[in-house]
Amino acid sequence: MLIVFSGLPGTGKTTIAKSLASRLQAVYLRIDTIEQAIRNAAVLAQDVGTSGYRVANELALSNLRLGHTVIVDCVNPVSASRNAWRDTATSAGAALLDIEVICSDTEEHRRRIETRTSDIPGLTPPTWASVLAHDYETWNTPPFYIDTAQLSPDDAVCQIISHLHSI
Repeated sequence: MLIVFSGLPGTGKTTIAKSLASRLQAVYLRIDTIEQAIRNAAVLAQDVGTSGYRVANELALSNLRLGHTVIVDCVNPVSASRNAWRDTATSAGAALLDIEVICSDTEEHRRRIETRTSDIPGLTPPTWASVLAHDYETWNTPPFYIDTAQLSPDDAVCQIISHLHSI
């Protein structure tokens, strides 16, 4: 199965995705880590663009073909990237679960962004202004929603696992 966590920075998707990956003993792919590695390699003349997503799709596909559950942690803001994950799952003959993580409490979301530090060397955390300005398209097919203003990370993982058993 391919499980793709999507959502704006600071919603809690990384915390939940890592915890779920540990519980399921799944392969964990984080777009921020891949993109920063590409930047650190200094092989591109411009910003990484879609290269991080493309690398992650290929890594996901190879692991899905080995029979592993793959969890992807990304913003996934546009239909093109969402379609690419669907195509990856289809190519591997795997099920796809799209999860959008939101934080419906604006003040809490802002607090998380303003107090955030990066766990990836060289990566500058987003600002609240950059989160508000982020391009984020409406979903064509509604994902499974997790609201971290309403659920603790442990409760979110339990809710996802329960949902996995129902599909």
